Amino acid sequence: MMQSVFRVFVFCLLLPHLSFTQTGKVFDQLSHTSKILKGERNFAIYLPPDYDTSQRSYPVLYLLHGAGDDQTGWVQFGEVLKITDQAIKNGTATPMIIVMPDAYTKRLGYFNDIRGDWNYEDYFFEELMPYVEGKYRIKSSKEFRAVAGLSMGGGGSFMYALHRPDLFSAACPLSAYIGPRSIEEVKSSAKRYNNFEVNDADAEKYFPKHNALSLIDSMTKEQIESVRWFIDCGDDDFLYEGNSLVHLALRKKEVKHEFRIRDGGHSWKYWRESLPEVLKFVSDGFHR
Repeated sequence: MMQSVFRVFVFCLLLPHLSFTQTGKVFDQLSHTSKILKGERNFAIYLPPDYDTSQRSYPVLYLLHGAGDDQTGWVQFGEVLKITDQAIKNGTATPMIIVMPDAYTKRLGYFNDIRGDWNYEDYFFEELMPYVEGKYRIKSSKEFRAVAGLSMGGGGSFMYALHRPDLFSAACPLSAYIGPRSIEEVKSSAKRYNNFEVNDADAEKYFPKHNALSLIDSMTKEQIESVRWFIDCGDDDFLYEGNSLVHLALRKKEVKHEFRIRDGGHSWKYWRESLPEVLKFVSDGFHR
C-alpha cells in the first residue's frame, strides 16, 4: 500500500516536468489527390503537443508560404515547430493545428488562373480544407479558423479572407503582396511568370477580384470587419508601400485592424519574429 502511494506521489511530482517536455509534431511530406488540379497535392501539418493524448478538437491556422518556397518553407526556415511549441508552453498561444499547403507545384500561386485551367483557389476551399478538416480533429467553423502567410502567401491571406470572410475569424498578412496594382500589371505578370498573353477584357475582369485595395473599396465595413486583421510589414521591405495603402484604405473605411511596421526587410528573420505575434493574435480570437 505504501509503495503504491509513493509511486503515485512520484508521478505527481514528475507530471509537470513531463508536460513541459512534450513537443508538437510536424509532417511536411503529406499529400492528397485533387480532382480540380488533377494530381497529388502536398501539404505540411503541425499537430500540437497534446494531440496524441487527447480526444479534443482544435482550432486551425492555414499558414501560407511565399514565392520560391513550398509547404516545407515555414517548417525549415520559419521554425514553426519550435516557435509554436514555445508559444503554447508560454501560454501566449492556444494549442492549434497549423496547415501549410504547397502552392509551387506545376504553377505558382494561390489563385485561380486567369485562363481558367489551374483553379488553385477552388482547390483550397473545395478540396484541401474539407480534406484536412475531416482527417484531423479540427473545429470546422469560422470562429476557430484563421489564415496567415508571408509575401505571396500574405497576398493569399488577404484575398482568401476578403473573398470568404464567412470562413475566417482572423487574417494575418505578413510582408504581403497586395495583388496587381493595375490592368497592365495583370498582363505583364502573366507574361513574366507564366509566359502567356492576356487580353484587356480578361485582365479587367481579373483585376478587381485580386487586388486588396479594390476588394476593400467594394466591400462593406461590416463584411471586412467580420474578420480580425493583423497586418505586419518591415520598414525596409519592398512591399511596404502596398501594405501602407491597405492600412490607409482600412482607416478610411473605419475598419478596426492591427497594423505593425517594424525594423526589417523581406526576410525569414523578420517572419520568424512575426510568427509568435500571429499565434497570439489568432489565439485571442479563438479564446473569444
